[in-house]
Amino acid sequence: MTIISENEAGIKLPLYINDIVQYLPHRYPFLLIDKVIDIELNHSIVALKNVTINEPFFTGHFPEQAVMPGVLIIEALAQAGGILAYISTKTKPTEYLFYLASLERAKFKQMVLPGDSLHLHVKLIANKGSFWKIHGEAKVDGNLVCSVDILSAMRKRES
Repeated sequence: MTIISENEAGIKLPLYINDIVQYLPHRYPFLLIDKVIDIELNHSIVALKNVTINEPFFTGHFPEQAVMPGVLIIEALAQAGGILAYISTKTKPTEYLFYLASLERAKFKQMVLPGDSLHLHVKLIANKGSFWKIHGEAKVDGNLVCSVDILSAMRKRES
């Protein structure tokens, strides 16, 4: 049973896909967040990515032994951080975009396979001007599968 609660931002949790698309510019096949479980403004977010064999990347990575690409795990963490940033700054992807600026200390501990539920835990490390630095951890069944520090730059959309 899913409990819906309202956080300090007045956002009813959990957020499902119809809500998530308001906070991310990504669309299929690159939208990698299925649900937002928890969010604390200017601090942290917990999101979920359900990994299924129907993902388009599995046709080539690897057909005989499907493994979610590490770069897409990092992308999912970055997208969770983007939702945190958009909600915290009260902006939308129609106004601003967040661009990847750097990655540090990326580590992969185990493979992510079809059928796994990828829990994305992101914490804000620093926010200075238009730059957002986050620390992300992806977990499956409570086990750490990936950790990374991500720096992104917020830029106004060009008309």
